[in-house]
Amino acid sequence: MSEPAAAPAARERPAALILAGGSGTRFWPLSRRSRPKQLLALEAERTLLQATFDRLRPLVDPGSIWISTTRELVRDVRRQLPQVAASQVVVEPEARNTAPAIGWALHSMPAALREGPVAVLPADHRVGDPDAFRAVLAAAFAAASARDLVITLGVVPRWPETGYGYLRLGPALPGSGLRRVSRFVEKPDAAKARRFVRSGSYLWNAGIFVFRGSSLLRLLKRLQPEMAAGLAALAAAPERVGELYPLLPSISIDHAVMERLRSLATLPLDCGWSDLGSWAALAEVRPKDDQGNAVRGDVVAVDAVDNLLYAERGTIAVVGVSGLVVVRTADSVLVVPMERAQDVRRVIAELEARGRYELV
Repeated sequence: MSEPAAAPAARERPAALILAGGSGTRFWPLSRRSRPKQLLALEAERTLLQATFDRLRPLVDPGSIWISTTRELVRDVRRQLPQVAASQVVVEPEARNTAPAIGWALHSMPAALREGPVAVLPADHRVGDPDAFRAVLAAAFAAASARDLVITLGVVPRWPETGYGYLRLGPALPGSGLRRVSRFVEKPDAAKARRFVRSGSYLWNAGIFVFRGSSLLRLLKRLQPEMAAGLAALAAAPERVGELYPLLPSISIDHAVMERLRSLATLPLDCGWSDLGSWAALAEVRPKDDQGNAVRGDVVAVDAVDNLLYAERGTIAVVGVSGLVVVRTADSVLVVPMERAQDVRRVIAELEARGRYELV
């Protein structure tokens, strides 16, 4: 892809699109399909969705923050973010992955807003240092505005993680702190992850992007013409969203656009980021007691070491155990070894096989 024409460097009003349509159940039994991770307050009083909004607020006016979510979640999203106008909450009638969600949200924005820089970011990530995050995001807004670049924020890896995709760094762009992305790398095995981190040439792929909204729509038209035609038809007849949106191709923005760009740029992000993909990931970032237990709620721990003990309701008591995740809600209890926290999805599959849909 050739470089887009440079845009004027005048200050433009930045916008943000928060993707809040996920229905993950990796935090079962606390999370359910009707209450996914982004609607939960896992660390503090504010939910992950609210914390994402809070991080953006010093840079982006609430009138320029848009939310993409699903029909099932829209009521809770609007309840949690009353500062965001109802007209700025774009509802997917059916899940079609992130590329259609982003395209439809951009078409729903006023034309003047999508001409400027737009950040797209998930609603369910954790950031330990919001100031550091905003500093990098501000630099990305400036670069996208002045140079019409498509930018992804890549996280400086803190350990050889096998659960994330990676970005391989290419040449530096003059005078900007930006680097080209030479390629996307799928989740590696442990040996490759160690090599990636040692090399200093890779970043974690956080799925956070900044671009001119109008430029992204042009890229969709060139790289995904079927989707672009469907989005144009939808924009011309938004009252037919329930009929037309499910016909859009289901594909992620990574596969649809980002992995196909030769000119994709990145800025390194070092801000205590985590995608909070499991109970074990939450245990890594929560404060610990003097025995290494991450605790929330009413918990009694006797001779217990390095556990995550999370009581949403009632009391949890443990004796002589280590390396466990123990979670109690109003109707369920989960006990799983920390290293098998990702296997919670097998519980969901078993509950569905038994017809226990009230628990999922």
